[in-house]
Amino acid sequence: MKLTAVIMAGGKGERFWPKSRVNCPKQFLSLTADGETMIQKTVRRLSDLIANEDMYILTNQNYLDLVRQQLPDLPEENLLAEPCPRNTAPCIGLAASVIAKKYQDAVMIVLPSDHLIHAEEIYLNTLRKAVLFAEQGENLITLGITPTYPETGYGYIKYQRGSGRNGIYGVECFVEKPDLLTAKNYLRSREYLWNSGMFIWKASSILKKIQKHMPELAAGLKKISAAYDPGHPENKGDFLKILNQEFPALPAESIDFGIMEKAEDIYTIPGSFGWDDVGSWLALERINATDSDGNFFDGDITGIQTRNCTVCGERKYISLLGVHDLVVVDTRDALLICDKKHTQEIKKILSEIREQDRTELL
Repeated sequence: MKLTAVIMAGGKGERFWPKSRVNCPKQFLSLTADGETMIQKTVRRLSDLIANEDMYILTNQNYLDLVRQQLPDLPEENLLAEPCPRNTAPCIGLAASVIAKKYQDAVMIVLPSDHLIHAEEIYLNTLRKAVLFAEQGENLITLGITPTYPETGYGYIKYQRGSGRNGIYGVECFVEKPDLLTAKNYLRSREYLWNSGMFIWKASSILKKIQKHMPELAAGLKKISAAYDPGHPENKGDFLKILNQEFPALPAESIDFGIMEKAEDIYTIPGSFGWDDVGSWLALERINATDSDGNFFDGDITGIQTRNCTVCGERKYISLLGVHDLVVVDTRDALLICDKKHTQEIKKILSEIREQDRTELL
């Protein structure tokens, strides 16, 4: 069966402000020493498994040029631009509809564009296992991550540890981001995994689940799919016209809430392949080398009596004296100074910027 990848690249990456902006969000930034951007890493690590012509990028219309610049080897027809954000269920449903129309059916590996994987061969082997299982029946598989600490910023998956077949387990339920005490209990129980947001299924399987659990979405997707003509690229204008008409009216819902929390045949594969969702500035000290005082410095920076700080400079020389547990990010037009305890709250700054109508800083 044809194997495809669907890479979701429409997010704003607001917790990486002021580096991440509306015209160049996190997935198009390089956050590691090798210079690869996040989306380039995502595509490159799949290259031994999936051909370029079978990789699809789902993104915002405003980011199409960035995708073309950073992934010039992908076919133009594989770049699908959402007219507006509608969350992951419409995004994934659109991709499934296009893939099913082109191939009749195919296995889809659905991935965010801005995650890091350190043990790539283990990761690819996990995907291969998931693909084989997805081909059987109407199984929906999500990759869960074996937790290593009580993280409060992730959703969790409770899985049936005694029900495993070849390392694949039934899912009991999905749970929202917990408080610290609950997260510690999850870690001790060994019954929970971090929800990575990575999925594997056949296009036909997810479309059937959408028809059953989200019929309004299914109806809209059918209208869009009817206008898609993979054999005649000259008709792309008709498809884009219908897409722009119908997509904004689709229900804005996540795939987790709309499908995964309701459907049967939901499975997970616990993964330990060095996954990081790079969700905030704190991730930089996890994914890059730090000095003997626990600092990560990127730029022309000096730290004296400085501990556990993440500092990113752009043009200016930055010096720190006698501080600890700070995130400092300097860009051409904005400077962020943040206690590490508040890195998940950077959206509050953006709300204030919007209230001040300082749109040039977004």
